Amino acid sequence: MEKRKVIYYQNELEDEFANDHIKPKSIDENYDYDGGTGRKIARFIIYDIIAKPIAFLYLKIFYGHRIINRNVIKEHLKKRTDRGFFLYGNHTNAGADALIPSMICMPKNVSVIVHPNNVSMPVFGHITPCLGAIPLPDDKKAMINFMNSVKKRVCDTKDCITIYPEAHIWPFYTHIRPFTDKSFGYPVKYATPVFCFTNTYQKRFFFGGTRMVTYVDGPFYPEDGISVVENRKKLRDKVYDIMVKRSGNNNIERIHYIKKDTEGTM
Repeated sequence: MEKRKVIYYQNELEDEFANDHIKPKSIDENYDYDGGTGRKIARFIIYDIIAKPIAFLYLKIFYGHRIINRNVIKEHLKKRTDRGFFLYGNHTNAGADALIPSMICMPKNVSVIVHPNNVSMPVFGHITPCLGAIPLPDDKKAMINFMNSVKKRVCDTKDCITIYPEAHIWPFYTHIRPFTDKSFGYPVKYATPVFCFTNTYQKRFFFGGTRMVTYVDGPFYPEDGISVVENRKKLRDKVYDIMVKRSGNNNIERIHYIKKDTEGTM
């Protein structure tokens, strides 16, 4: 039997295992969320012409990637609504997680709300905004710019905005970690539908190794006549419950996660 890597964790909400060791820059009021015409041109070239085909090939070659139930997104796009939508997913693969939303939502443009680490890398940090990265702000003034950017993308350009509510990367994790309802305030505020995707890891019988299979679900809508807090919780619970159900399709575990006890021992 193949020996699995083991990772010990303490806090499902806070522990991070990406091991990128990046020092995040401060996202203050001077951070340019829009980027102007130059970024729009760069986005078309880098994202549409270069990144999407490479992403497709990378996912197919290394993971035999397959998307199940993508039709729910296609049917929504046919409606030609006046707004975009929010897409939530589990966070288990640093490389693939940056690519899969674009495959799910093609041809729709995708933006992703990210940790400032993603725009802080020496070279690639200048490219990620062209790929749709929207870094979380560090202060109240930056928050105004951040919210304006989110509103513009979902209401004006009708983009899909992807959120990873688990926040931290746990590579190849086969369960769904508990997450708060905080990020579900966006679709409530902008009255947009919610979709979700669950990445699973399955045996790749013909070529060996691990296959990624992504399940898409939705749409889920905010309800009229209830409070923002109630709406947030309802949307969160719908997404969490279906993701937990879909995670039952995992049938291979590359990394085994074990929780430490309260004293920090295994």
